[in-house]
Amino acid sequence: MFNYIKESYNELVNKVTWPTFGQLQNSTVVVMVASVIFALVVLVMDMSFETILAQVYKFLASVGR
Repeated sequence: MFNYIKESYNELVNKVTWPTFGQLQNSTVVVMVASVIFALVVLVMDMSFETILAQVYKFLASVGR
């Protein structure tokens, strides 16, 4: 078990290429922009479905009278 931890630490320190701070900042901005775009698309879809269903319910209510 100790050997596994020692090898894992060695791999993380010497073999893994860690991103620079600038790369992390760029990745963070990309993820944030993509998240906002995705949220806006979902919002538009939600509002569209709400409007469509409201019209369908209004139509069905008028037919039932």
